[in-house]
Amino acid sequence: MFLSTFILIFLAELGDKTQLAVAGLAGTHAAPPVWVGGTLALTLTSALGVVAGQTLLRRLPLRVLHRISGGLFLALAALAAWRAFALFG
Repeated sequence: MFLSTFILIFLAELGDKTQLAVAGLAGTHAAPPVWVGGTLALTLTSALGVVAGQTLLRRLPLRVLHRISGGLFLALAALAAWRAFALFG
């Protein structure tokens, strides 16, 4: 379970801006403190996401969460499309 979770998070974060920033910091600062800081940051943000998700699931049915998240994604897609057309139109 731990290994599959580690691999999933590693692949999800591959090429992320945060990963690139940590790599840049490691090039200018001592690598061990940068690695520890980056690892702690990822661990804490992942834990925060788990706690927030569990809290939401206790208060709202999964079907409602799916509809809310779908609506948010559609709204963000519409905003991105509007900005793209405004920029190039």
